[in-house]
This record gives sequence, C-alpha cells and structure tokens, in this order.
Amino acid sequence: MNTPTHAAATEHVKALRGFNRFYTQRIGVLSPYLGGALSLTEVRVLYELAHHPAAEPALTASALAQRLGLDMGYLSRILRRFEARVWLKRKPSPKDARHSLLTLTQAGHKAFAPLQQQSRDEAAALLGTVPPAQQGMVVEAMRTIEQLLAPVAAAQPGVVLRDPRSGDMGWVVQQHGEIYAREYGFTAEFEALVAELVARYIRNYQPEWERCWIAERGGQRVGAVFVVRKSKQVAQLRMLILTPQARGLGLGGQLTDVCIAFARDKGYRKMVLWTNQCLDAARAIYAKRGFVLARSEVHHSFGQTQVGETWELRL
Repeated sequence: MNTPTHAAATEHVKALRGFNRFYTQRIGVLSPYLGGALSLTEVRVLYELAHHPAAEPALTASALAQRLGLDMGYLSRILRRFEARVWLKRKPSPKDARHSLLTLTQAGHKAFAPLQQQSRDEAAALLGTVPPAQQGMVVEAMRTIEQLLAPVAAAQPGVVLRDPRSGDMGWVVQQHGEIYAREYGFTAEFEALVAELVARYIRNYQPEWERCWIAERGGQRVGAVFVVRKSKQVAQLRMLILTPQARGLGLGGQLTDVCIAFARDKGYRKMVLWTNQCLDAARAIYAKRGFVLARSEVHHSFGQTQVGETWELRL
C-alpha cells in the first residue's frame, strides 16, 4: 500500500479510477487469467519466481510477499499448491535457517512458459490495434506513469547523454512548447522562437564548434541542451530543457557541465546564455557553475511582461 504524501484532486482520482477500469478490461484481468486454471495472483507469483535474476540470491517467502504486496498466509497457501504440483523447491537459507529460499523447478518453468507466451501474444495483439507510428507514444506514456508512481527507493535507470537522432529536434520544440505553456503560461510565440532556433541550428550546424546532447533515461528522452557558436571566442548555451520526471536528478547541472567542458575543449574564451528571471531553477544551476548576471532588461514576449537576463562565464 502506497503512503500518500500529497493531496490528490477529486477529478484526478476519478480519472485514475476510470483509466484503471478501461485498462483492466482491455488486458482481460477481470476474467480468469489467460483462460487457465490459475488466478492472477498465482501467475504473478510464478512470474516473479521465473524472472528472478539467477545472479542474485533466491527469494524468500517474506521478500516475495513484500515485493507483491501479499499477505503471508495467502502467499504460503499458493506456495504449498505449487509444491504439490512439483513446481517449487525450497532450501534453507544459509544466512538464516528460519527462512527458505524459493526456486522454480524445471516443471515450474515448463508450466509458466505457455502463460508467458500467451501473455506476450496478447500484449502484441493489443499494441497491434495502434498504428506503428503511435505505438512508441503508448510505450512512452506507460514509462512515464511507471516512473512517476514508482516508490522513491526503487532502482532507477541511469541517464545517458547521446547525439541527436531523427525526430529529436521536433521533440525539443514540443517539450519547450508544452512545458513552458503549462508551467509559466507562455504563448505559442515561445514555441515558434524555439522552432526558429532549432531550424537555424540544423541549417547552420558547425560540427567542429557546436554540439547538441539528448538525455535519455530508461530509453526515454528526458532532456536536451545545445552549444552554438556565437563568435570565434564566444559559445552560447541554448535550449536547456528537462521533462518533469527528470527533475531532482541533477541532470540540469550535468547537461550544463558538458556544455562548459565542450566549450573549454574547443578553445572558447567565454560562454553566454539568455534566460528569464522567472526560471529560478535554471538560474540556480548557472550561478552554481560560476555564471554571472551581465545584464537584464524588461521585455513583453510570450504573452507576458518578462525580465530577460544575459549570463556569462569566463572559460
């Protein structure tokens, strides 16, 4: 059971419950699982035992109960049924003889194999109802839900910084448009500006002097940043963006650091950037790395009155 730490709006709770009903009906978990004699919980137990990494110590009943959120008495009855079918074997834990280590027998793996294949087939059939170009959107949305709802203590995949690929530049524009409209009330004028900057970068790209990094986490794009050549001695940091699920990981600082290192390696004498006073988190990142505010000016852009700022770093 998750322990709530934030209030949930009534309409959000209603939307989540509605999605649960929709999705469980789509994947068929309200019927006997996969048309077989096993319950959904029994299949979940089989799945965890079958997929437990061989390099790790075998699971104990208490660890399995905690992982699946099951009552120990209920789990014990399931395990006894598995033993009666010769699907499960136990051996005393060398660390604590009061606990037994659980592993599937060859018969257990054989019993699970058709369930696994049928589950894969049904997942493929469900995704097959979506056009190929949109299947990635479905998977990306599921990853977002998983990352946002996962317990804080859960192991999280590392961040990879890579060169841009086809479609990444459009994603950069989209993220700027969506995030700044939602969080700061910027109009489409801002998205248009970012689109112009991205187009200019693509058309005038100088590989010796300029660079873009796309940040990925668990195969999902979560951030981006650019270094462009302003003059022979001046590099400009542009379009630093993080998705909401990537915040709090230090990624903004990491992206800024690779830009600074790149600029120094190329022999630039100074790095500059332009931002707005309302972007407190970004400004804190820049200040921590030695950028100083060079000048500021009031401007009316993106549907609001803003205070634009130019920051500089001597390299």
